[in-house]
Amino acid sequence: MSDFWRGNRVLVTGATGLVGSWLVKTLIEKRAYVVILMRDNDPQSELVKSGLLKFVTVVNGALEDYLSVERAINEYEIDTVFHLGAQTIVGTALRSPLPTFETNIRGTYNLLEACRVHKSLVKRILIASSDKAYGSSPILPYTEEMPLVGKHPYDVSKSCTDLLSYTYYHTYDLPVVIARCGNIFGGGDLNWSRIIPGTIKNLYQGLSPEIRSDGQSTRDYIYVEDVVNAYLLLALAARREDVQGQAFNFGPNRPHTVLEIVETLRKLMGRTDLLPNIQNHARAEIKDQTLSSAKAERILGWKPTFDLESGLLATIKWYENYLESYALSIL
Repeated sequence: MSDFWRGNRVLVTGATGLVGSWLVKTLIEKRAYVVILMRDNDPQSELVKSGLLKFVTVVNGALEDYLSVERAINEYEIDTVFHLGAQTIVGTALRSPLPTFETNIRGTYNLLEACRVHKSLVKRILIASSDKAYGSSPILPYTEEMPLVGKHPYDVSKSCTDLLSYTYYHTYDLPVVIARCGNIFGGGDLNWSRIIPGTIKNLYQGLSPEIRSDGQSTRDYIYVEDVVNAYLLLALAARREDVQGQAFNFGPNRPHTVLEIVETLRKLMGRTDLLPNIQNHARAEIKDQTLSSAKAERILGWKPTFDLESGLLATIKWYENYLESYALSIL
C-alpha cells in the first residue's frame, strides 16, 4: 500500500478535522502528493499545529463553491479523492440545519460533479460517511444493505450524501466507494462537546464530566488510526468489481454506553472521585447504534488493531500533552 501512494495526486477535503489531519499525515509519510481544500485556517487544528501544512498544497475555498472544488481537481490533476469535508456536530445541525445541508449535501454533489467532469483524471473517490446515515433502526447491528432513513438534520445530511454517491456511481460510472464508521475518537479533536475529548478535558482540569444525554445511549467507538487504515484500504480497492459503488461499515463490533466510556476514562486517568453530571437534555440523537464490519473483514481483510482501552490511552496522552502545552503558552 505504501508504494501505491508514492507520487499519487490526492485531494483531501476536511483535512483540518480529526480524521483528515491523521489521513494527511499518513499520506505524506507514504510520499503522496497531497492537495487540500481548506475553508478556514484554524491555528488550533492538528494539521496546522503539527507543521504538516507546509507539506501540502492548499486550495482555499469551500465545498459549497463548485468552482473552487473543480479547480482543485483540474489544476492539480487529482487521481484520488478523499471526501471527508462535512459539518459533523449533531447539535450544530439541530440548531441551524441550513449550513449543515449546504456543506454536507451541496458540498457532496459539487465534489461528485467535478469528479464527473474530470473523469479522465479521477480514478477513485472515497466518501467518508457515518453510521448516522442509517437513521434509527429496531434491528441492530446495521448492515450495508439496510435502508438509509435519517430523520434529524445531521442524519438526513449523511443519508443524502450516500444516496448522491450511489447516483453518480450507477448513472455516471464514477469509481465511488463509501465508508461508514461509528463514533471516531483520537487526538486532535477539539470539539469539546463530544463525549471523549470533553470528558478528558474536564478530568484533566479537575472538573466533573458532563453528559448531555441520560448516558444510556450505545455507540461504536473506533480509534482514528483504525479509520485511516480503513480509508486507505477501501480507496485502494475502489476499482475492484467486488468493491466499486459499494458502502462498507467500519467499527469494533462492540458498542458501549456513554456512561461506560466516561467510567473507563475516569479509571484510566485516575479520577474516579469526579462523578459525572448527567444533564439529560440531548435532543434529536439516535438512541442505539452499532455496525457490523463483517463485509469489510471478508472483502478487504480489515480489522481494528486498537481496542477501546488502548485507543483511549493513546488519546489521553495526546490531550494531556496538548492541554499542558496550551497552559504553558498562555502563562
